Amino acid sequence: MTFAIHGLAVARGIAIGRAVLVASSRVDVAHYFVTPEQIPAELERLTKAREAVQQELQALHDNLPKDAPPELSAILEVHLMMVQDTMLADGVASWVSDRLYNAEWALTSQLDVVARQFDEMDDPYLRERKGDLEQVVERLLRYIKGEVQTVSTTPKRISATKQQDLQLEDAMDVPLVLVAHDLSPADMLQFKKSVFTGFITDVGGKTSHTAIVARSLDIPAVVGARSASQLVRQDDWIIIDGDAGVVIVNPSPIILAEYSFKQRQAELERERLSRLRHTPSVTLDNQRVELLANIEMPEDAPQALDVGAVGVGLFRSEFLFMGREGALPDEEEQFAAYRRAVEGMKGLPVTIRTVDIGADKPLDRTPKDEAHLNPALGLRAIRWSLADPAMFLTQLRAILRAAAHGQVNLLIPMLAHKSEIEQTIALLNQARVQLDARGVPFGPLKIGAMIEIPAAAISAKMFLRYFDFLSIGTNDLIQYTLAIDRADESVAHLYDPLHPAVLRLVADTIAEAKAQNKSVCVCGEMAGDPSLTRLLLGLGLRSFSMHPTQILAVKQEVLRADASRLAIWAQEVVQSDEPALLMGA
Repeated sequence: MTFAIHGLAVARGIAIGRAVLVASSRVDVAHYFVTPEQIPAELERLTKAREAVQQELQALHDNLPKDAPPELSAILEVHLMMVQDTMLADGVASWVSDRLYNAEWALTSQLDVVARQFDEMDDPYLRERKGDLEQVVERLLRYIKGEVQTVSTTPKRISATKQQDLQLEDAMDVPLVLVAHDLSPADMLQFKKSVFTGFITDVGGKTSHTAIVARSLDIPAVVGARSASQLVRQDDWIIIDGDAGVVIVNPSPIILAEYSFKQRQAELERERLSRLRHTPSVTLDNQRVELLANIEMPEDAPQALDVGAVGVGLFRSEFLFMGREGALPDEEEQFAAYRRAVEGMKGLPVTIRTVDIGADKPLDRTPKDEAHLNPALGLRAIRWSLADPAMFLTQLRAILRAAAHGQVNLLIPMLAHKSEIEQTIALLNQARVQLDARGVPFGPLKIGAMIEIPAAAISAKMFLRYFDFLSIGTNDLIQYTLAIDRADESVAHLYDPLHPAVLRLVADTIAEAKAQNKSVCVCGEMAGDPSLTRLLLGLGLRSFSMHPTQILAVKQEVLRADASRLAIWAQEVVQSDEPALLMGA
């Protein structure tokens, strides 16, 4: 019987193949009390498990194949930090010592405590790191129980405890798609790139590690498909529509033929797009358009260069601060990371956004009763940075030092008030004075503001008196304009980049920047959506920043566009009560 499962589209394209099921790998945990005399033995079990898992993850990290995507290295580093995290270890030890829980029970109890903190986070990327924590705890539990997690692709339901590695010959000549509740980075390492043509997971979001790796490998994927691993059977024929976020199980011959045709067309299109890598991004009326890459780690730089990015429009510095529970990276660690990104781009500009993190994030050091009921409106991003000047100065000094090694721009997130702008500039000047006093070289910076709050968009004229450029973060701008939590499935259908209010804020910001002869970039999801490229060009945008895998598709739209002729139409779209109806015009 043919049926469809709906999830989140995270990596575009069509994949067709037989289902390979990874059974749910949840470990059964025994719950019992120990005697006070048994406490040292239980703690020793936990210590040995931590040491073993740390060694295993370090070995996986150190022996990554040369063609492994850089995202895997970063994710394994996050897992290593979680294993080494004192909050996890100390919390587990307290359950054993104070409550007399056995080691396994203590681990799962502490997991529940920390997982709730992740659930309360506003940032979707950091919220989905709960899945990483769960996988680390699961790996610890398996070592305590004497089990080792591996995966096989033999034609039977796969047990996560079987001692069989994934081998290319096991797959025969049949294309395979992977169906799982969730996948750890260690699992991903075993899934040879040439074996699986697509991924489906029950859980996860657009910033989950499975989604990140799928995008980096350019493999169609659907996540958040809920009960897919229970509904799909081993060897079912599966179609993954990564464009629509739909999984079709046991398709009819007609549906299969239709998607096979779409798949061939997509492959031809991908090959054709790859030829545009070195083509200058210029419209038909000879207007140059800057196509930049969003990156999350220095190791992303080569991928950005491979697709022809002319710089980095958004380097999210949050990855340096994640999973450390208050142990913030020092100046040298940050400087080294920023320098690697700058040197990796080989002289092209790199825009580094200061840490976009807040009181709802893992490094929160405020009492729980002071936490804001709505973290999206609380102490986050620049508000958090200004509340901790010592931390902020450390980051500013590291960025200034990196600027001595290449062209660096500084981007400040979530600004809304003039006082915040003045404090930020004052601290930046203070950081320069501190470096000068130490005799440490640093370079010049262009300073920009993110426009992601409606108040900032409306105040763009004032902002441009202080900043060299603006960068529109459309994801948060849409969220705040429409009062929608984009991570809340119950209102996700209301998240609309074509809402008239959103378009007017974007259009007015672009127009104001042009009027003051300042540069403006869009770095949110709107920038990487080819269906919106013509509209943004018509509004006067000449700088787009997006995930590297989206650059060539957007470049194609740029090359086909006559920007001057699009201007009148774009204004009609912005002024319309129903802009979506005019988008096909």
